[in-house]
Amino acid sequence: MTTPTAFPRRRLLQGGASLGLTGLTGLTGLTGLTGLAPSWAQAPAAGATTGTPVRGGTLTVLIDPEPPTLTTIAHSAGASVLISAKTTEGLLTYDFDLSPQPQLATAWSVSSDGLQYTFALRRGVKWHDGKPFTSADVAHSIGLLKQYHPRGRATFSSVAEVRTPDAYTAVLVLSKPVPYLLTALSAAESPIVPKHLYESGKADANPNNNAPIGTGPFVFKEWVRGSHVTYERNPEYWDNPKPYVDRLIVRFIPDAAARAAAIEKGEVHLSPGTPVPLGDVERLRAKPNLVFEPNGYQYINNVSRVEFNLENPALQDLRVRQAIAHAINRQVVQKTVWYGQGRLIPGPVHPALKKFYVPDLPVLPHDVKQAEALLDAAGFTRGKAGGNLRLKLALVPIPNEGGQRTAEYLKQSLGRIGIEVTIGAQDFATYVRRVYADRAFDLHVSVMSNTFDPTVGIQRLYWSKNFKKGLPFSNGSGYSNPEVDRLLEAAAVEVDEGRRSAAFAEFQRHIVRDLPDITLLALDNYTIADRRVRGHTVSADGIAGNLAGAWIGA
Repeated sequence: MTTPTAFPRRRLLQGGASLGLTGLTGLTGLTGLTGLAPSWAQAPAAGATTGTPVRGGTLTVLIDPEPPTLTTIAHSAGASVLISAKTTEGLLTYDFDLSPQPQLATAWSVSSDGLQYTFALRRGVKWHDGKPFTSADVAHSIGLLKQYHPRGRATFSSVAEVRTPDAYTAVLVLSKPVPYLLTALSAAESPIVPKHLYESGKADANPNNNAPIGTGPFVFKEWVRGSHVTYERNPEYWDNPKPYVDRLIVRFIPDAAARAAAIEKGEVHLSPGTPVPLGDVERLRAKPNLVFEPNGYQYINNVSRVEFNLENPALQDLRVRQAIAHAINRQVVQKTVWYGQGRLIPGPVHPALKKFYVPDLPVLPHDVKQAEALLDAAGFTRGKAGGNLRLKLALVPIPNEGGQRTAEYLKQSLGRIGIEVTIGAQDFATYVRRVYADRAFDLHVSVMSNTFDPTVGIQRLYWSKNFKKGLPFSNGSGYSNPEVDRLLEAAAVEVDEGRRSAAFAEFQRHIVRDLPDITLLALDNYTIADRRVRGHTVSADGIAGNLAGAWIGA
C-alpha cells in the first residue's frame, strides 16, 4: 500500500444573481490591508515540542463552554470536538499542512477512480475494556457517522459499503468520488467507536458518549457536571511510552474573567481558542509564564460573517444588502471590535485553505454616501420607517464576546444610514432556535468553521438544498442560485485538484456579487499555554488532538 498526497429557497430577486462585477458600485480589493499576522501563517510557539519528555504529573485543560457530550460520534459541538479525542481515536491524524499521518490506520491507498479507499489497521490495539480493536469497529463506526453525525451524513453519504476482508483491513467502497474524504478522518471529526458497545440503540443516545471507552491515551474516570472531567493514563496505550502525564483534568469555567485569572495564576495549563476577554489578550501575552500558540487550528478555520435573512422582502433587494456592506468599516471591525485578533478577507474561504482561497475578490468599501444613495434608489428613503428612519431590522448575534461586540458596532454604523437595529440577547440554545428554527432575525452575526475542506465547511452555508428549517449551522440566509449549486455539487465530486479549485474560485465570485452574507474576518485562534508544558500542539487539530505527547517540564 502507498500513502498518497491528500488531495433563498428562491432565486435572488431584483438583480441579485444576474449582476456582473460591473453592476456593483465602488468595488475595491483587499490587497494591502494591514493587521496582525493570522494564526494559520505563524510559526509554532517556541518550546512547544522541544526537549526530552518527562513522565508524570497532572495536566489541566480549560474548555468553555462545558460540552454536551464527551464523544463526537453523533455530535459536532465545538467543546465536544475539543475533548472527544482524548479517549476515542480516528483512522488518521494530520500535520499542519493537512497531510494525513497514521493513527489507527498505519497505511492507506486510494484507487485510481477515487472509488475505493483501503486502510491497513494498527495491530495489537485494545479498547479500554480489554477487547481487541478490529476492522469490524471501523465498518460499524463509518455506518454510525453516516447516519448520525451532523457533517458525517454528507461526508460518508457516498460510502456504499465498508468491506472487511480480515480483522486488520477496511475498504471503503464509494458510489461516487469524495475528494476530501482522506482529510475527514481525524479522531474528533470521524471517531472510531467500539462496535460491541454501539450495536444496539441509537448512537446519539448511547451511554458510552458520556462515559467513553475508546482506544486513546487516556481512560475516562468521572464527569462532575458543571466542574470538570477526569481522565487517567492508559497504561496499555499502543504508542508506548505515551501518554507522558499520569492524569488529565478538563475544567469548565463559564466566567471569562475567571478564566483569565485561572490562566494567569497557572491553575490551568492549556486553554484553547483564546477563551479570555479580547481586551486581556495583549496583557496576557506579556506574562513570562505564558505562551500563545498559533498552530493547531488548521482543521477548524473560523470565519466571522454577517448573514442576511432573504425571506425579508427588503433584504431581497441587492441594493439594500450593498448599502449595508458600504456602511461597515471592516478595518474598525478588525482593530476595534476584535482587538486585531483576525485578518480581513474578501470572501467566504479562509486563507488557511490555500488551494481554494482567492485573495483579490472585489469588496465594497466603507462609503456612507454610497450606502445612503443605494437605499434611496431602493425606495427606503428617510422617514419611511418613522422619524428619520429608513428601515428597521432585528439582529441576532452568536452569544459570545466577539458576536456581541460586532452586533453593537453594526447597530451604531447602520444607524448612521437610517437603519434601526435591535439586538436580541439569548443563550446558545435560544440563539440556534431563533436563527434556524424560528427564523426570527433579519441579520445574523455568526462565526462559522470552514473546517478542513470547503465542501464540508462552506457548502452547507450556500447550497440551496441545505436550506432546511431547524437544521443548525446551515444555509441560514435561504440563499438560492442554481449556478452556485452546480459549482458546489461539481466540486464535491471533482478529483482533479485544478478543476476543483477553479470551481470554488468561481463560486466565491458569485457570493461576492450576490451578497447573501458579508464576510468580515478570518479569526485568529490561540492556545494559551503554560510555558512548562511541551508537546501539546503537534497536529492540525491542536488541543482537539489526543495530547498523548504532552508533558510537563521544569
